[in-house]
Amino acid sequence: MKNKPTKLDKQFKPRTGAVDRRARSPEPLPHSMEKLLHELREHQVELEMQNEELQQARAALEESHHRYLSLYEFAPVGYLTLTLEGKIIEVNLTAAGLLGIDRGKLINHPFTELVSPQDSDRCYLLLKNVLKHEEEHKITELMLKRSNGFFHARLDCLPVTADDQTPLLRVTLTDITESKRIEEELRIAAVAFEVQEGIMITNADNVILRVNRAFTDITGYSAEELIGQTPRMFKSGYHDANFYDEMWECIHRSGYWQGEIWDQRKNGEIYPKWLTITAVKDNAGNVTHYVGSHTDISERKASEEEIKLLAYYDPLTSLPNRRLLLDRLQQALAASARSRKYGALLFIDLDNFKSLNDHLGHDMGDILLQQVAQRLIDCVREGDTVSRQGGDEFVIMLEELSENVEEAAVKAKAIGEKIIASLNQAYRLVNHEYRSTPSVGITLFINHRHEINTLLKRADIAMYGAKAAGRNTLRFFDQDMQKAVTARAALEADLRFALGKNQFKLYFQRQARHDGQTVGAEMLLRWEHPKRGLILPHEFVPLAEEIGLILTIGQWVLEAAGAQLKRWENHERTRDLQLAVNVSARQFHQPNFAEQVRAMLKKSEAKAERLKLEFAESLIFGDIDDTIDKIKILKEIGVGFSIDDFGTGYSSLKCLAQLPFDQLKIDQSFVHNIGVKPTDTVIVQTIIGMAGSLGMDIIAEGVETQQQREFLERHGCRVYQGNLIGKAMPPEAFEQSLGV
Repeated sequence: MKNKPTKLDKQFKPRTGAVDRRARSPEPLPHSMEKLLHELREHQVELEMQNEELQQARAALEESHHRYLSLYEFAPVGYLTLTLEGKIIEVNLTAAGLLGIDRGKLINHPFTELVSPQDSDRCYLLLKNVLKHEEEHKITELMLKRSNGFFHARLDCLPVTADDQTPLLRVTLTDITESKRIEEELRIAAVAFEVQEGIMITNADNVILRVNRAFTDITGYSAEELIGQTPRMFKSGYHDANFYDEMWECIHRSGYWQGEIWDQRKNGEIYPKWLTITAVKDNAGNVTHYVGSHTDISERKASEEEIKLLAYYDPLTSLPNRRLLLDRLQQALAASARSRKYGALLFIDLDNFKSLNDHLGHDMGDILLQQVAQRLIDCVREGDTVSRQGGDEFVIMLEELSENVEEAAVKAKAIGEKIIASLNQAYRLVNHEYRSTPSVGITLFINHRHEINTLLKRADIAMYGAKAAGRNTLRFFDQDMQKAVTARAALEADLRFALGKNQFKLYFQRQARHDGQTVGAEMLLRWEHPKRGLILPHEFVPLAEEIGLILTIGQWVLEAAGAQLKRWENHERTRDLQLAVNVSARQFHQPNFAEQVRAMLKKSEAKAERLKLEFAESLIFGDIDDTIDKIKILKEIGVGFSIDDFGTGYSSLKCLAQLPFDQLKIDQSFVHNIGVKPTDTVIVQTIIGMAGSLGMDIIAEGVETQQQREFLERHGCRVYQGNLIGKAMPPEAFEQSLGV
């Protein structure tokens, strides 16, 4: 039995001829249709790929365009485009920067207005010729303006045609200012290289790289022979290894050396030259080259020698003349000061030389003088000087004889006797045999104790003494005087070393009132000579003044006084004592003397009121204003002042009243004659009265007897110094005498 259709079945019942898609599969497309669809899909994919490539190409093109614009705008050279009329229609940023003008202001600006006035005509012709295609391509150089001046520019000009066939000019602009400067420097250097001075350039290893023509002329070598060699090929053998070591040490240290050097030419000739070597360094300070400047000084040296011969040598005998002798004698004196050895001058005069000239003529006399000169040279040592003073007078200078005066005299005498014996031998004067005798005068010298002319005069005097003694003999300058001079020279030499060898000693002599109370002491200087024993000041202080040592000695004494006062402060028996110190006039008149005293007091921390400075009356009044100023300065800090040896000088009462001294010291020579010479006794009384009138203290030195002390006390002088009060003694003994 068949089922009846439902309502739902009726609703979805397919229509006649319709396809029931749910119940049936679609029929396949024809083959041609499927192929077409496949091709369409492939074409669509291809189009999509082409579109992507097009987008990439467009992006690459834009990037390339931007890069081109960047390269154009910021190129290392400037670009400009000019119209036929010479106006700028296009300019890149580099060109605007070179010209120092804003790009906007350059557009339509005439290019000719940017050119310096001296180049304007050339610029006009350039534009005219190139724009009219009379020249296809043109490179030129012009001076162009810029905001801060002018600059050298190279212009590379190329005519072009715009799209509308308008003729234009494309200009490439390059700033060549620096290259022009370098070119000019190279041009100058090239000219400078070919100067008259020889120039040699080496590398850091001293290999010759280049020489100029002057150098080849000087050395005789060609440039080809020199390049690749080293300067060692020029060595003359005149200089040792130390010379070259010192030269290169200087170059390595300072980068520079100059001096005289002897080199050898190609032909073997040794010649002098002035050499300057300069090291060339890079930015890192490393040597890259050496430049040597060589000047041949052969002619100059020859001229100098000729001038020297004329100026310093006797033309007849070729011996040093008086001028050269004086120069060498000056050096010998300086050398003797260092070596402390005596030298000697021998003055030689030929006996009866005038008779030879009168009888045989001056030609024979000249021959004799030449032979005498040679014999004198043969009689002395290599380092000694034989000179001709003129006529028949010769002077010989002997150096470094001996430190001992007697030994020096013996050596000088021996040479003098040798000279006499030699000059006594017969001379051959052409066809004549001739005999002559000399008279010789000798004087010794050491240090700068005597002026040169004085030494020559003494030797001359000694020579006349030999003539007076009968000729053909020798004599020393006055023996007594020579001994005194010799002794003084020895003393001077020893004095210069005394301070350094601690030979100076300080002694103290008590100063006391009439009741025996010690009020102070005078500090006295003594020289304990290792051979002569104790030397008192009057024997060496004048000499120290003369040779300038007194300043050093005086300063040492001042500092010792400050130290002594400071030590005395530590004991009740000495803390109130006043110490008197002698000051020389030369020391006192130093501009900074007051500052020296104040510095000494500050350093020692001694009390200024315990220091008393003593000055000799005869020396203190040379510059009254200077004396007053310095005394006032030091008195303000408490230093006291005393006139030593009063009565022996020449000071007036007016001058004395002006000086703010605290004390007068009666000279011991007057004290010694109290009761012996009435005039000196009166002088003592007058000095005591004068001191009272001027408000000064009075002290007498050299008090030896009780009678002298009583006289002084009776007439108002109540402070004394002398052996009666206490002898001068070393500091330890002095302090012991006071119970310290």
